Amino acid sequence: MGVKMPKKSKPQRPTRDEFELEELGKTLVEAFKEENEVILTVWQKGQVQGKIVKLDGQTKLIHVENGFEKVKIPFLDILKVESVPQ
Repeated sequence: MGVKMPKKSKPQRPTRDEFELEELGKTLVEAFKEENEVILTVWQKGQVQGKIVKLDGQTKLIHVENGFEKVKIPFLDILKVESVPQ
């Protein structure tokens, strides 16, 4: 008889209600339109800083450019959006 190992559970993404997601979306759209630099707190990745260059509604990815690098972040993985002080 084998030893049963406990199942490894995947860390769960924090859940947010509709209001929180709507506010997050508005903030991202505003930062995109005004071309403001932002700091995004991303689930399991930490912080990403740069300008939002594309909001892809089909793939639900936010494209952030920081210098030479472009990062694609799933909308639902974004926990917090902060403006970078000018």
